[in-house]
Amino acid sequence: MTTRTLLVLVVLGAVAIAGGWYFGVATMPGEQSTANNGKLMFPDLAPRLQAAAKVEVDHQGQKLVIEKHDTGGHVRWGLASRDGYPVQETRLRGMLTALTELRLVDQRTADPKEFATLGVEDPNTPTANSNLLRVLDASGRTIVALIVGHRRVRTGGNVPDEVYVRRPNDNQSWLAEGSLEVDADPQLWLDRDIMNIDHSRIATVAVTRGAATLDFTRTNGKLALTVPADHPKLDDFKLQDVSRALELLTFDDVHAGTAPPKDRIGTSVFTTSDGLTVTAAVYQAPPKPNATPVSEHELLARFSVSGAGKTTAEADRLQARLSGWTYELGAWKESSLVPSLGDLTTAPSAKPATPAAPATMSAPAAPAAPFTKPAAPAASATSATPATSATPGAPGASATPGAPGASATTGAPATSATPGVPGASATTGAPAASATPGAPGASATPGAPATSATPGTSATTGASATPAKPGAPAAAKP
Repeated sequence: MTTRTLLVLVVLGAVAIAGGWYFGVATMPGEQSTANNGKLMFPDLAPRLQAAAKVEVDHQGQKLVIEKHDTGGHVRWGLASRDGYPVQETRLRGMLTALTELRLVDQRTADPKEFATLGVEDPNTPTANSNLLRVLDASGRTIVALIVGHRRVRTGGNVPDEVYVRRPNDNQSWLAEGSLEVDADPQLWLDRDIMNIDHSRIATVAVTRGAATLDFTRTNGKLALTVPADHPKLDDFKLQDVSRALELLTFDDVHAGTAPPKDRIGTSVFTTSDGLTVTAAVYQAPPKPNATPVSEHELLARFSVSGAGKTTAEADRLQARLSGWTYELGAWKESSLVPSLGDLTTAPSAKPATPAAPATMSAPAAPAAPFTKPAAPAASATSATPATSATPGAPGASATPGAPGASATTGAPATSATPGVPGASATTGAPAASATPGAPGASATPGAPATSATPGTSATTGASATPAKPGAPAAAKP
């Protein structure tokens, strides 16, 4: 191989490599070409976010809007559906930072039928799990847009979180590395903190409810009721609740408005030992459309703050934050913000129940009568005339069809109506049978067993019959 041939082969090889790069990798989208090495999905996003003025989140046909407000050099982000009330800036900052750090890891489905599995389906459908996140500048132009789906949270140490994403108008979905969290619920964005004034700073509290007035003063480290001086015993824990009324105070919802609400409950003025004064006006909130008749109504509260000396800066900051807003509070806060005397009194202790009288023991039953030996069989009350047999020498007919009658033969015992019990003999001297098993009695019907009213007595006289000698008729006693 000559030097010229070798040089030609090297040039052709270089051209082939350059052509493969140009027609292959160079023509692929940036995110697709960098998916395998984990490069940033939006490499130039961070500087462009400096122009952000609005954040939108679309979910199930609803839109959440967070807008940037610049008032006198003070920049804050507020929720549009709550008249621009401030959102949690740390939450917003974390979401935008996660966008800039998002890295594509793996290419996933491009089939729209499979989008719901990853949570990257159309966010405007009624059952969508996805969120469309858009960041816009002041002119309304989109800086970045992304459909965010299900998150994959790793429990192992030092393993980053992952999330499924898809660009709008692009069917290709991706598994991306990053802790991007997007929420469309406005309640999750609100900064719910109103104020936090430690209970130990509260020096006095003056409460007015209609014509009633309560004055509290800190004495020996505890808040005590001084007006009215003559009052019933108060619950110490409820007094502590009054001193903690402004401690870690949060709201359920918030609305803007300059006109005060209706149905005022009362007003309280809290004064701290270092000169800060907080006035709270509390109102009864109107019932909500879906509230039940027995449910507690929310409270509405408005606050104003003033200060002197070293508390001036704190008062100005709180006043700027709270002025012009009406806060929804839980009904349970009424007894600490604007308590009545009845809210503070100790509940009367319940009288102990009278113990029940012990049950009376019943007297033991009388012992059963001792066993008495049966008396001798009673004589038959029926005439000793034997029953007549239809056939000579045959047993006598029974008074009841199918029942054995008295024997027609002299000296033969009659058959008992009850098996095993001797019946009355038609012939004088035979023992009579009792209608009750084991109790001899006199037969009331000729040819049938005699029934004894009392065991061992004759049906005629009640006396015990004397057994007759064999073969001789037994004489019945009168």
